[in-house]
Amino acid sequence: MRTQRGMGFFGVLVMLIAIVFVAIVGMKVAPAYIEYFSIKKAVTGMVESGELRNATVADVRKAFDRRAIIDEISSIQGSDLEITKEGSEIVLGFAYEKRIPLFYNISLLIDFQGSSKRASSKGAD
Repeated sequence: MRTQRGMGFFGVLVMLIAIVFVAIVGMKVAPAYIEYFSIKKAVTGMVESGELRNATVADVRKAFDRRAIIDEISSIQGSDLEITKEGSEIVLGFAYEKRIPLFYNISLLIDFQGSSKRASSKGAD
């Protein structure tokens, strides 16, 4: 008597459906994360470039809006930035929600937040 090895037809079918579902969700979620990393890059780039040294709050917001146009950022605007000063360094923060429709009346809500503040290293250099 021989025993069956491997997956049967229904096992392969279920596996393919799962792979397709994960791929569809991944393709819909990826642009939101790409935009988040673009926002993070724009915010940290503004602080690290030194263009904000003597800038007012309005100047900071305008500078971000210019970068948002170039990087095609549509989720937030300069008016959505939280601008603070820690010591002599300007810190830009942001937070927003992104709703991604998956199918029918089911959608995915992702909360994004970040800032230009560098993580402090606690240890010997």
